[in-house]
Amino acid sequence: MSQEGRGKRDFARIDDLQAVHGRLLTWYAANARDLPWRRTRDPYRILVSEVMLQQTQVERVVPAYEAFLARFPTIEHLAAAPLGEVIAAWGGLGYNRRAVYLWRAACEIVERHRGVFPRDRRHLEQLPGVGRYTAGAVLCFAFAEPVAFWDTNIARVLTRVFLGPDCRPSRRDLDALAAWALPHDRAYEWNQALMELGARVCVNRRPRCEQCPLRAVCRSAGMTGSVRRRSERFAGSRRYYRGRIVAALRARPQGLSLGALRELVHDAGVAGGTIALEELVAGLARDGLVEVHEERGEYIVRLPGQRGESAPERSSGSAEGSLA
Repeated sequence: MSQEGRGKRDFARIDDLQAVHGRLLTWYAANARDLPWRRTRDPYRILVSEVMLQQTQVERVVPAYEAFLARFPTIEHLAAAPLGEVIAAWGGLGYNRRAVYLWRAACEIVERHRGVFPRDRRHLEQLPGVGRYTAGAVLCFAFAEPVAFWDTNIARVLTRVFLGPDCRPSRRDLDALAAWALPHDRAYEWNQALMELGARVCVNRRPRCEQCPLRAVCRSAGMTGSVRRRSERFAGSRRYYRGRIVAALRARPQGLSLGALRELVHDAGVAGGTIALEELVAGLARDGLVEVHEERGEYIVRLPGQRGESAPERSSGSAEGSLA
């Protein structure tokens, strides 16, 4: 580890590590939630779950995951679907760019890899939207590879247990710590157990140390947790309005003119509710989330590839701005 992250603290002794393995894996066997992605080794289904779980709570993901797979049961079905249909099916999960990345990754696997998932980290990380964590999760959970990886929950557990509450390890330090702690013969259960503990017991604020199976060997037992930084106000933010725009278009596959879209999306009750709609739509178009076409002298906005049977909805108001 780096000198700054390590200081006088070092990795636990080997006998401590063995104790951690035994305690955590025993706890997981008795307390693991029955989640649908834990019942499969299909790399496509694992990838869908991991992308959905990024910044979205498990309770929201479960029904969305099952509905998404009912609509796109294989990677070939997903790659063949219009992007707008995929974005429409992503409703309720937020962070809609993930749907674009997932669709692009599916297209690349089908077109460049003949529908077969790469089984090495380098090629997985070359897929759109797939980083080191997601690639590691696919390798471990789908292909039973003894791979170490970490997300926020895993990093929090490893840091608290082995380093202590005052340590702030770098990304490289966390890579080394996760690799060192990994039991190669139980990698699947270990990684799932770390995520389970981080999500339910070793939480960011007010960790439930009295419920933790590792409290006797943890270097942070009894800590009060970190103070949550004040987050950006969501209502009235760019992300808030981007989400409202995509939600409005999901319900109207025929598309909306900029004027009609403004009437639907503008929220006078939100502080700072005046929005630069043209700028937001242009940003969504750059991200692949919408398409903009000029029709009969108006800009019409739709989800990618969608064309409704009826005419686009237009505003009865004044002229619209420019997307130039």
